[in-house]
Amino acid sequence: MVKLNDNYLKLPGSYLFSEIAKRVSAFTEANPDKKVIKLGIGDVTLPLTKSVIEAMHKAVDEMGAAATFRGYGPEQGYEFLRKAIAENDYCARGADIAPDEIFVSDGAKSDTGNIGDIFSVDNKVAVCDPVYPVYVDTNAMVGRAGDFNAETGMWNNLIYMPCLEENGFLPELPKERADIIYLCFPNNPSGVAMKRDELKKWVDYANENKSIILYDGAYEAYISEEDVPHTIYEIEGAKTCAIEFKSFSKNAGFTGTRCGYTVIPKELKVNGVEVRSLWNRRHTTKFNGTPYVTQRAAEAVYSPEGKEEVKGLIKYYMENAKIISDGLKKAGFTVYGGVNSPYIWLKVPQGMTSWEFFDYLLEKVNVVGTPGSGFGPSGEGYFRLTAFGSRDNTLEAIDRIVKTFEQ
Repeated sequence: MVKLNDNYLKLPGSYLFSEIAKRVSAFTEANPDKKVIKLGIGDVTLPLTKSVIEAMHKAVDEMGAAATFRGYGPEQGYEFLRKAIAENDYCARGADIAPDEIFVSDGAKSDTGNIGDIFSVDNKVAVCDPVYPVYVDTNAMVGRAGDFNAETGMWNNLIYMPCLEENGFLPELPKERADIIYLCFPNNPSGVAMKRDELKKWVDYANENKSIILYDGAYEAYISEEDVPHTIYEIEGAKTCAIEFKSFSKNAGFTGTRCGYTVIPKELKVNGVEVRSLWNRRHTTKFNGTPYVTQRAAEAVYSPEGKEEVKGLIKYYMENAKIISDGLKKAGFTVYGGVNSPYIWLKVPQGMTSWEFFDYLLEKVNVVGTPGSGFGPSGEGYFRLTAFGSRDNTLEAIDRIVKTFEQ
């Protein structure tokens, strides 16, 4: 008889954003006359920029001619893109990362979920709480998280690091030794950033304990403060303890185009084994490479014109963030984030759970956000709104919220 992976049966309910989509769909079907504004999922709304589109068109033309057609490419990514990433995202910031330490993929979500393949299920994993659900769910799927406790909302084999209002929504070093540590900064969902001195503590901890930091920098392009590092490799010692994940989704609008990358320095070793070589083996076995057309589009992001266009996209979304933040404060909410990140983290009204607030906003205000409890137990009592909506929808949504809640 065929046996299933029982770890999947332990997963509680559905994936957070699937549940949100289910509730929104039910509401819109029952209320077809209502205009629902979605500020929940972090999906961009501005179109791809001129430089990116031109690069894609050129690449498509190349694929249509025998002399320039390309079949299977290098699974790790074409040299032209890996070199552009190394030069612009790392060397320009004083981080010595080589092109062959970069692995191009279809996005940070895939890589942060798949990276666990190269680590033993016996490793002790630490996650922030609240946290991006993919980190927890993918560890649960392979059995590394243990069993789920429905009463606490926690997995019994994970180390939870509460990120609370009183500690600035930043995790504290775990008292119990952790083998693998997930950090996402600027943070999803809270929107807060970790400053250089604080991140140095984590790098030192990882090196001292022979741990590995899995550092998700998907929102790096939104950093505005000087003392917030754009890559963990700006921190001395990070190359011997950290793997970094980045994406073109949120800076260049590639959520539908799909392109990201993972960095594993050669210096990162476990018991003398180069971690990079294991990921290379996994990557080349289970992944056939990001499409050529997409990689040419990503390369265009680093052109002089592309860089200016990306600045324009980020400026637009951060203006949305300010509109949301200012409006929520006017309506009497306590608000965090929105400075180094396109996410706004707010306290829900007293007496409501985060899911009750979700339902209230959907039914009474016709605005969709993300309940904090969906990101972990410490997210209860909070709510996330995204600045990735259109300007008109953002203004209308905040106007509705202000009119509903302003005292």
